[in-house]
Amino acid sequence: MITIEALREYGADVEKGLGRCMGNEALYLRLVGLIPAEENFKKLQEELDAKDLQKAFEAAHALKGVTGNLSLTPLYDSIVRITERLRAKEDTDYSEEMTEIRSQREKLEELCRQ
Repeated sequence: MITIEALREYGADVEKGLGRCMGNEALYLRLVGLIPAEENFKKLQEELDAKDLQKAFEAAHALKGVTGNLSLTPLYDSIVRITERLRAKEDTDYSEEMTEIRSQREKLEELCRQ
């Protein structure tokens, strides 16, 4: 089970995240635990593969919102980069950004399993 200390070590801004949950640690940890299974990760990759930059942007923007609200800084920062490039509708290879997002998601997922 994920802990506040593990999230701090991961780089999350726990105080901000807890503040958005009105200090309710159990709620915060439960919400963080839902992030690795968030369907928009899959949708983002699918839409990139389909070259639908608008739908990919929508998935990335949704991920940016949930990770930002929970102050999951390492994952959030990697999502911000792809979101802004998709907002500009850059027709380019997004594999580097997706590798970083997958890496950060996997780190968070591992923390959630401990």
